[in-house]
This record gives sequence, structure tokens and C-alpha cells, in this order.
Amino acid sequence: MEIVWYGHSCFRLRQRGGPAIVTDPYDNSIGYTLPRLRADIVTVSHDHGDHNYVQGIRGHPKVLTSPGEYEIQGVFITGIPTFHDRKEGKERGRNIIFLFDFDGLTICHLGDLGHVLSQPQAEALGNVDVLLIPAGGVSTITAARAAEVVSVLEPRLVIPMHYKTKVLNLRLNTVRNFLKEMGADDITPREGLKVTKGSLPDETEIVLLEYRQ
Repeated sequence: MEIVWYGHSCFRLRQRGGPAIVTDPYDNSIGYTLPRLRADIVTVSHDHGDHNYVQGIRGHPKVLTSPGEYEIQGVFITGIPTFHDRKEGKERGRNIIFLFDFDGLTICHLGDLGHVLSQPQAEALGNVDVLLIPAGGVSTITAARAAEVVSVLEPRLVIPMHYKTKVLNLRLNTVRNFLKEMGADDITPREGLKVTKGSLPDETEIVLLEYRQ
């Protein structure tokens, strides 16, 4: 499985011989420039311009914007309803967590999660191998609550997203606070990540990705 981060909450997940998935594509107003990506599947966690720019993706992808269970080209995908804030969506609306099962390797994209997971929500996610988690606070969970979510889910790999970079022009915090909460201050960013079920670490590990343009 190859995981590439294109900035903000946008990733491409691709397994050799399987479909390409793009999560939360953004429009160019936020500072990043979305590359000309082609995908078979696009997921949208919520209907904001920095997460729902589906028309920027090439091909004729199946677009998922609702909770539910899906099987597309051999990939099992589960959309779990959550909220963008701590007041059950009264401030920022709803959010969808997407869980991807690639032949036993489970990747979870939290979208713009705004609250700590309830027990039923955590149980619905089950065993998560790779967790893509918002780490910039302000409009999502704080760094401390993000660390709490990691503690609850106990994933093998954690990839922070949705935080301030030198390119992003939205008001978010940098990833530094989250890394501090996780006790992982000294991490060298990677250009991308290739992972298999057999290569997963025994204990939770933080992976910092460079955004690709």
C-alpha cells in the first residue's frame, strides 16, 4: 500500500493492482495546488470547499459523501457519522470518518473530527492499522484530544494531517503541539509511505509526511 499526502486532508491511497482512492480533495483557495490526480474512488468527509473539490479529480471516480458500507473494486469502505465540533454539529455540521479495508490492512481517515470518539464509534472502527488524524486544532480536535483519540484506537501508524504549513493560508496550528503530546518531537518527514500488514510496527509509531505538489 502506498500513501501519499497532497496537503491538508488529501491523500492518495493505492495498492498495486487495486483502485486508487483520493480523500478530501481541496480547491486552490487554501494555498495548496491540487495536482492533476486520477482516482477510482473519492471520499468527502464533509461539504466544505477545502475537502469536497471532487471536480478537481480526473477520471470517473465513484464519489462517497454519505455514511454507509460500500464494496468497490475489492475494497471495503465504511463511512461512520460523526461531528465537526463538540456540540453535535451545531457549530460546524457533520463529519464522516472513512475506514478502508485493503485485504486486511485497515486505514482510517478521520476527516475534520471535532470531538473525542464515543465508545460505539471507537468500536465501529475496530482495529486500525493506519490512522490519518487532524492535528492542527482550531476547527477540529485539539492536539491533546487528538492524542486521546490515538490512545483509544491504538493504531500501529499515525499520520497527522490538517495542520498549518508554510503553504496553507487557513488559520490552523502547526503539527508541533500534536507531536509534543505524542512525545515524538524529533521526526524526519518522509516523501511517502509504503506499508504492508507485515511491515507494521508492534507499537504505535508517528509518521510525518511531506506534502507532494
